[in-house]
Amino acid sequence: MKVIARIRNPYDGKFGVPRQSGLVEQVVSTIVFEPEYRAAEALRGIEEFSHLWLIWAFDRTEREDWSPTVRPPRLGGNQRIGVFATRSPYRPNAVGLSCVKLLAVEKGNEGTVLKVAGADLMNDTPIYDIKPYLPYADCRPEATGGFTDRTEKRTVRVEIPEELAGNLNTEELEALKAVLREDPRPAYQDDPERTYAFEFGGRHVEFRVQNDRLEVIKLC
Repeated sequence: MKVIARIRNPYDGKFGVPRQSGLVEQVVSTIVFEPEYRAAEALRGIEEFSHLWLIWAFDRTEREDWSPTVRPPRLGGNQRIGVFATRSPYRPNAVGLSCVKLLAVEKGNEGTVLKVAGADLMNDTPIYDIKPYLPYADCRPEATGGFTDRTEKRTVRVEIPEELAGNLNTEELEALKAVLREDPRPAYQDDPERTYAFEFGGRHVEFRVQNDRLEVIKLC
């Protein structure tokens, strides 16, 4: 497998990255191709598609051993499910699959790049391949979601004090709020006194959650 590109975005650490693609479209990512693959003709016609599939590497979770079962956070981290019945990064081949929205195809100093929304990849994640999303083939309205259909999706109300929000421009603020609304905490943690911290867009963010209210307490 050859790395054809890398993604650039504000997700500087694993904590805070959306659990699935398409959840946070307020965050825009840039796909920059490796020099060997910066051939504009390789992208000819891609602008006609609204969405793309990204095939990429869980490069920061790779390990030699593997387990046939994992504990999905969606189930509270207590119940084991077969690894091939989950999207866990801890797999025999640490490969991810994400559907993203194509916003623009732009030319610059690094060749032709793709601007996409809704990615769930960390900054600098290597990409193995890009394929167009085909609505007639890839969309299955009748599909069932297994254990995810039986678990409640947790979202929170985000509050950022004005003195902290002033450190961000409008676009950065909306992106951060969108990430926090998805409640980045592990599903099995619900301690209102606990402070959570992560890096986003070159900034350090700390917050606490009580009931359905998330309050940012530090942003620098």
